[in-house]
Amino acid sequence: MEHLKKELDTLLAQLFNESDIRDRLETLVSVYPFNEYEYIISHLLAMSVLSLDDYLELRDEYTSRNLYLYIFEISAPRTFGESWAQGHLKELVPTLEKPSKRIDPDYSGQYDFYMDGIRIEVKASRVVDANSDAPLYVKALSSDSTKEFWMNFQQIKPRFCDVFVWIAVWRDVIRYWVLSSKEIESNRYYSQGQHRGNIGEGQLHIKHDNIEEFENYRVQPNKLEGAILSAYHRQNRTNSSLGPK
Repeated sequence: MEHLKKELDTLLAQLFNESDIRDRLETLVSVYPFNEYEYIISHLLAMSVLSLDDYLELRDEYTSRNLYLYIFEISAPRTFGESWAQGHLKELVPTLEKPSKRIDPDYSGQYDFYMDGIRIEVKASRVVDANSDAPLYVKALSSDSTKEFWMNFQQIKPRFCDVFVWIAVWRDVIRYWVLSSKEIESNRYYSQGQHRGNIGEGQLHIKHDNIEEFENYRVQPNKLEGAILSAYHRQNRTNSSLGPK
């Protein structure tokens, strides 16, 4: 959004009645889909400061920079975390199965997906300006932003699954990390005791100043299935190393 504002400000400065338009913007009432951007762009087109081709280019560039902005408009956290995130991962890894007692007699809702004997939990978060109280879609950040951000992956229960898949959404990109349960449990940013009485449950904060420490676990979307298998093998090696010598 910041980039678009700068571009429109530059174009507004070319209008002979710039001050009149800016004064009008101060009291402009916006009702969807009519807002300040529509108002500015219509004036720029009318005054031939912005051609139709220029407008289409401006629109295409904005769309590419905000490809996933619609995800920030999902208001209910559960709808985002379960419906969207799980559905998105299933599209990328079709071999994932929804667990049931038929394939896992001990299953009672502890994890999200099952694949080749692997219990998989999905956690998702949206990257927003940590210092803003604005709605999500307003404080959503792009991947090249230098602003402080904070993601909280909550209700993590390592003992109930083998592999975690984390999904983080920026305005312009979606990124993925795959870790074994033991790698979560032993991570210095993992804190137990998120809710009183919930033994074995914790949370993990990923912020602008520690995200690089997870780079080894970051995975391209077309390699998620292999990464899940690799994390499961790491989990088993870790469990074996803890057994009798």
